[in-house]
Amino acid sequence: MRCTVIGAGNWGTTFAQILADAGNPVVLWTHVESRAEEITDRHTNLRYLPEAVLSDRITATTDMAAALQGAELVVVALPSDVVRRVLADHASSVPRSAIVVSLMKGVEHGTDTFMSQVLSEIWDIPAQRMAVLSGPNLAGEIIRRQPTTSVVACTDEQVALRVAGACATPYFRVFTTTDVIGAEVGGAVKNVIALAVGIAQGVGYGDNTMASIMTRGLSEASRIGVSLGAQAETFAGLAGMGDLIATCSSPLSRNHRLGSLVGKGYSLQQAVAEIGTTAEGAKSCRAILDLAQQRGIRVSITAAVVAVLYDGLPVPEMVSRLVERPPRAED
Repeated sequence: MRCTVIGAGNWGTTFAQILADAGNPVVLWTHVESRAEEITDRHTNLRYLPEAVLSDRITATTDMAAALQGAELVVVALPSDVVRRVLADHASSVPRSAIVVSLMKGVEHGTDTFMSQVLSEIWDIPAQRMAVLSGPNLAGEIIRRQPTTSVVACTDEQVALRVAGACATPYFRVFTTTDVIGAEVGGAVKNVIALAVGIAQGVGYGDNTMASIMTRGLSEASRIGVSLGAQAETFAGLAGMGDLIATCSSPLSRNHRLGSLVGKGYSLQQAVAEIGTTAEGAKSCRAILDLAQQRGIRVSITAAVVAVLYDGLPVPEMVSRLVERPPRAED
C-alpha cells in the first residue's frame, strides 16, 4: 500500500519505519523543512530518534497535499491539541478511498472528542474507513525492532485486517477488533493513570502503590468505556491492560516521566520544560474527567491528577484523598 504518515515525531517516524519494513513506500509529513530533508537524504531523524537509521523506502515532505496524493493508507500521529488546526483545511486532499488510521491517544479539550472522531468530522471519513491503532507501543523500543504487539480497531473487520497486514513485520504483530471506542478510551485514560503512577513514584512510593493505581485506573477506563458503548473485555487486552502496563512502568513513557517530576515538586510548566514536551495525559485529563462526570462515573484517580496539575492541589494531599476514602465494594 502507498502510505502517508502525518507527524514526524517519535511515534510517527517509528510507525513509518514499521510500514517500510513491511514493504510499503511511505511519505512522512513534517512541518519542519530541515527535518524533511534530513529524513529523505540522510535517513535519520536525530531530533527524535538519534540512534535510528531509517529505511530508504521513507521520504519526507512539508507539503501536505503532496504527502496525501495517491495515498491508500493515511496514518495520523500528531499531538491531540493540534489535529484540528493542522488538518482541517486538507480534507479535499485525502483520497476518497483511503483508509485513515489514528495513532493518537487523547481527547480533544473543549469538545471531549476522541481523535478518530475528530478526524472523521474534519475529513468526512465514514466509520468503515476510520481505524485506531493501540497497544503497548513504546517507540524507543520498537525503532530498535524489539518485538511487541498491537491492535487495530475498525467497525469494518476487513478494513482492520488490511491495516494489520500493511504493518505486520517479524517484530510487530497486530491483532484486530471492531471496538473502536474501547481502543480510544483505553489509550487515552492510560496516559492519565501513568501520570498518577509517576507522581506517586516521584514522591517515593513503591510497587504496591503503582499496582494499586494501575488496577484502579484500569477500572476507571473500563467504566468510562462501557458507558460509551465499548466492550468490557477490550480493557483486559492490548488496548487496555497491555498499553497501561507499558506506559505506567517504563521510563520511556513521557506521561510517567512528567508525573514523576511533578511528584518531585516540579510545577506542570517546569516538568514540561524539563522533558521538552507536554505528555498527552496532561492535555486530555480534564476532558476525560468531563466525560466521566457527565455520566456520573467515579474516576478518583483522574480527578486527583486534574486537581494536582491544574487546581494547585499539593501532591501529599492527593495521595491522602486517594488512600483515605471510605471502604466500599470493589468494582
